[in-house]
Amino acid sequence: MSFLIGLIAGMFGGLVGLGGGVIMIPLMVGIKKLTQHKAHGTSLVALVFTGISGAITYFLKGSVDVAAAVLIAVTAVFTAGAGAKFAHALPEWKLKRSFGGFLIFVSVLLLIKPYLPGLVLSTADWYKAGIFLLTGVFTGFLSGMMGVGGGSIMVPAMILLAGMGQHISQGTALLAMVPAGGVGAFTHERLGNIEGALLAGLIPGTLVGTYLGGTLAHNLPDAALRIVFAAVLIWTGSGYLGTKVPAE
Repeated sequence: MSFLIGLIAGMFGGLVGLGGGVIMIPLMVGIKKLTQHKAHGTSLVALVFTGISGAITYFLKGSVDVAAAVLIAVTAVFTAGAGAKFAHALPEWKLKRSFGGFLIFVSVLLLIKPYLPGLVLSTADWYKAGIFLLTGVFTGFLSGMMGVGGGSIMVPAMILLAGMGQHISQGTALLAMVPAGGVGAFTHERLGNIEGALLAGLIPGTLVGTYLGGTLAHNLPDAALRIVFAAVLIWTGSGYLGTKVPAE
């Protein structure tokens, strides 16, 4: 069953250029009955391997900006651990509500991304370097806290603020999420938030699913993909937002 969860998450992620954690976490909580904290930590471990595989694929096609990925990762590795610790400190109902709000935010971002104007203020190297470093600060924290790769934030930031193309942004995000996700996963492991027994199925499942999703994405309309994926996230996120506060 863990292989199937990884496969589904990887396919959804590959279709729209995300790591798949936004799908993997709800499936682990709903099907495998993991706590929200363990689902976040376990997801991060699997997504590190997804990032490695995806980054290699994009790199071989010339769609990775290694310098940009390094700059994002430089700050992300410092905030990823803080994000993991922050998630661990939250009561489960608060973490679930936070994750629900994050899912809805990602879905809205997916829907409006094609219509957002470019906000590139300069083409200077120092400006782009600053954008990448700042992007790493936010995505590292969110990655550690939410158990996701951070591509949902990295890709729009690189496109809208740094003027990078869609494919190279996705490839760069996949590479940057490897060290950031690794730090977050290591912190979650130290906090006891990783279900190691599931990884033997999750990791190969996400690798196969990401490949299949990425291949299928080239044969389907981009707008339809985003709408379907956003609808799934909104439905899932709404359920998480409705998490009740436990009785004292």
